[in-house]
Amino acid sequence: MVVTGLSGSGKNVAMRALEDNGFFCVDNLPVRLIPRFIELCQGYRERIERAAFGIDLRGGQFIEGWREVLGEIRGDGHRVQVLFLDASDELLLRRFNETRRPHPLQAGGSVQDGIARERAALTGMRDLTDRVIDTTHLNVHDLKKLVEDSCIQAWGRRRMSVFLMSFGYKYGIPAEADLVIDVRFLPNPFFVNGLGTRSGLAPEVRDFVLDRTETHAFIERMSALLDFTLPGYEREGKSNLTVAFGCTGGRHRSVALAAEFARRLDGSPWRIQLRHRDVDR
Repeated sequence: MVVTGLSGSGKNVAMRALEDNGFFCVDNLPVRLIPRFIELCQGYRERIERAAFGIDLRGGQFIEGWREVLGEIRGDGHRVQVLFLDASDELLLRRFNETRRPHPLQAGGSVQDGIARERAALTGMRDLTDRVIDTTHLNVHDLKKLVEDSCIQAWGRRRMSVFLMSFGYKYGIPAEADLVIDVRFLPNPFFVNGLGTRSGLAPEVRDFVLDRTETHAFIERMSALLDFTLPGYEREGKSNLTVAFGCTGGRHRSVALAAEFARRLDGSPWRIQLRHRDVDR
């Protein structure tokens, strides 16, 4: 994926959206180095399947030859999509005035002069693009969604990661938790002979926690909550969601339930990861 366009039109937002969707992002790499970079990606130990390049006129003369470079990349069999971000001169001028930063091409002139020079210089780049996005009337969330839609059409969506965690309240609530679920209302195996010294990973402790009428009711309601909310979190642009189940010590009830929900969500569209923070304390 190649992102280019006018300075101030939202390239940084677009690159962050691509990074959230699994792209290895490189900004302002001279265009003649892109084919060599792709070769390195293919030979890298952890193979990089998706790369995104931010290209603008900060590269000076290095942007020359883009037509030939693009042809070379596609000729080697790589799938390339080029996004061009545009915006009205009035909006670009307002954005530069708000940030109080100089335009990269204004030299000794005004910001308006820089915008005019850049628009003229990028004419050839725009002619080679697959999609033009006008960001004049878009906020950052709208632009992120449009870029993600372009990714989905070409490569498919990188789904949200759901981190399921168990923890003990006596050691504090995890700072990274988005949803905190208190399961201390369930009977505690710690006070049952033969179970207190074992963790929620042990079959007998797991069965004690899960094979109860109130646990069945809780799992049913919690499953419905996750079924309802997870798609919404992803639609709103969340790339990672942490659901933390807490009990007193973080060794029994929370462990069994976090593991159970990891099992139930296995095979779902989400990328599921499980962690027991306090199980060994």
